[in-house]
Amino acid sequence: MKHSVTLDKDKCKGCTTCIKHCPTEAIRVRRGIAHITEERCIDCGNCIRVCPHKAKKAVCDGFERLKEFEYTIALPAPSLYGQFRNLTDVNVVLTAFLHIGFDHVEEVSQGAELASSITKHMLENDPDLPKPLISSACPASVRLICQRFPKLIPHISKVSAPFEIVAVRARKEAVERTGLPPEKIGIFFITPCPAKVSAGRVPAGLSAPVVDGFFSISDIYKRLLTAMKSIDKPLPLSNSGLIGVGWAHCGGESNAAFHGQHLAVDGIENIIAVLEDLEDGMLPQIDFLELNSCNQGCVGGCLTVENPYVAQTRIRQLIQHMPISLNRLPKDAEPPAYMFDDKPLEALPVNILDDDMEIAMQKYAKIEELLEALPGLDCGSCGAPTCKTLAEDIVQGLALEDDCIFRMRERMQYLMGMGDADEYLPLPFRRRDDEA
Repeated sequence: MKHSVTLDKDKCKGCTTCIKHCPTEAIRVRRGIAHITEERCIDCGNCIRVCPHKAKKAVCDGFERLKEFEYTIALPAPSLYGQFRNLTDVNVVLTAFLHIGFDHVEEVSQGAELASSITKHMLENDPDLPKPLISSACPASVRLICQRFPKLIPHISKVSAPFEIVAVRARKEAVERTGLPPEKIGIFFITPCPAKVSAGRVPAGLSAPVVDGFFSISDIYKRLLTAMKSIDKPLPLSNSGLIGVGWAHCGGESNAAFHGQHLAVDGIENIIAVLEDLEDGMLPQIDFLELNSCNQGCVGGCLTVENPYVAQTRIRQLIQHMPISLNRLPKDAEPPAYMFDDKPLEALPVNILDDDMEIAMQKYAKIEELLEALPGLDCGSCGAPTCKTLAEDIVQGLALEDDCIFRMRERMQYLMGMGDADEYLPLPFRRRDDEA
């Protein structure tokens, strides 16, 4: 897995803020610096969002990569439109891409409309479809399911992500239009989040990547803004409607095409709660489940520049006068194979104590024993997010019992001849007066 989320060690202060906000407990702080466990990371970007020292960052591509190709195509995500004030015509943004160095531009919202059309047809005509069908559009949510909820993998839609659908079609059309070989054509996705970067580089459901590079919205925003100021007559490049552009915010995907019972969830912690309910069989009436790991959907991605609530409002205003949809599959037509994943998703277990079941059970018993001895405060002072994760790290040889500040107090008291060690601890962790 080639992760987009990385750590800048020079900026990290070891403050432990990130470990409390990582939904998969992928981060530890050891010796004053954070460490990201790659197997656990789902690239949701929560750590980027909360880090007060900007030590977490997403690695995208540099603009110089355009020079590697003879013909370049930009694929802007619908959430990009919500970043600009007073935008009434998306053609201004699309034309600006041609001014900053791209040869062509294709809206990802076209792929969103096609994905909606396919999914709607599947829900209405396939009685064997697992319910609820879970959207595959958010790669962080898909990877979360593969890690923590593998029983739900059969519920994940096989429809490819919109940017992948558009990328395949755009490359094919560019080959026909230019006569260039496919490898000379560069496809670049303008992304709102690091999860899509990682998923595009190493697709979970595709045999090979279909996008050549990724630019974050925050990196390309100023270039576009400067170019937009000089555009008087934008070219008529837009070819999508409110259904596709509406995917930018939470609820846009499910509201666009589904008339049955559907549920749209945003925020990774909310997603975990809903998936737990689903796994327990508590959501039998839901036909379709839309998951957005970022608050308010893709407009809340950590690689955007605008407040997600403001961006969501702008998107809703923008689509008011748009046509409903300009990209639908003909009725009863068979969707092209490239619009579907070509390999099955796999479970990604990350908390295997040992391959030997007997040894694993022994380690589990040791973890339970350690939990009884630990304070259960989940304070994070040990560098692990919870007492349970500290116990797991201890059993796996990645931490020591004395890493717990309370266990350290006990040891200090022993070394001091049963004296009071509280004065050596930070104030929040000293005993209360009634415990002295």
